[in-house]
This record gives sequence, structure tokens and C-alpha cells, in this order.
Amino acid sequence: MPKLEVSYKKILKLTNVLLTEVSVDNLGSYPIVVEQMENYIKSKGFQPVGPLIQQNAFMEQKEESKLTIRVLRQSNGFIHHVEKPYNMEALLRIPHCLYVRFSGDNHKLQLAYQKLVLTAYEEDIPLRGDSYTVFIEGNDETVTADIFMPRMD
Repeated sequence: MPKLEVSYKKILKLTNVLLTEVSVDNLGSYPIVVEQMENYIKSKGFQPVGPLIQQNAFMEQKEESKLTIRVLRQSNGFIHHVEKPYNMEALLRIPHCLYVRFSGDNHKLQLAYQKLVLTAYEEDIPLRGDSYTVFIEGNDETVTADIFMPRMD
């Protein structure tokens, strides 16, 4: 089994990013949301570029935690006048991240997240509470993904 090597101050930098939120209650629609985003980019005269990125954010609200999932897709140009449910960012730069690359079975991807959280705990590194997963490649059984967890400092 390959070792998960943690880096401590990586920067995630994305350009021309189309973003949308996916309902946690309706995760079955995830592939449809991704396809619709790619079609939206194409309908505006641009092309999707790079890998798919997913942001997971946990928000503490009183006695509950709420998970927010956003899908991020880069395009080869900036789309002006974006309609809902989309937002567009010219540059998304997330500095000071804990980072790990995972390659292996899909069902073991969670180990990479756990490795970053455990490393933060052991080394007293405060985390922001969200993560970015850049899906480099994959199929039904295996995945290669870069995982970024922004630090509070």
C-alpha cells in the first residue's frame, strides 16, 4: 500500500471557475449536475478544462453540523453574466493548505481525508473546516485525487 505523504503549505489555484451547489439530500443527481455544468460552459462558447473539483464544507450551526457540497469546473475563458444556479470566479486561490495525493480503491478515498485531519490534530494545526478534492483520474473501481484542506493560519 502506498504511503500518504502530507504537504503542509500547498496552494490550490483555479482560474475561470464555474461553481454550483449540490443538494446533500439529492446526491444521486451529482452526475447530472456535472453534465449540466459542462453543457452550460459549452453553450456560452467555452470548453471545460482540467479535472473536476468538489468542495465539501461543514458549517457548525448551534447543535447541528451542515454539509455543503459545491462542484467546481474550470473553463478556458471567463463567462460573463452567469445565471443561477451558477457563480463564476475569475481566480480562486486557496493558500496554506494541508495536501495529500491519493491513488487507490474508490472506497478507501476517505483514508486520505482522515490522514489530513489526524495530521492536523497531532500537530495542532487548526483547519478551516472545508476541503477541496481534485479528481485527477478514475473509474468505477480506482481514483487518483488531490485533496486540499485549508488551514486557519
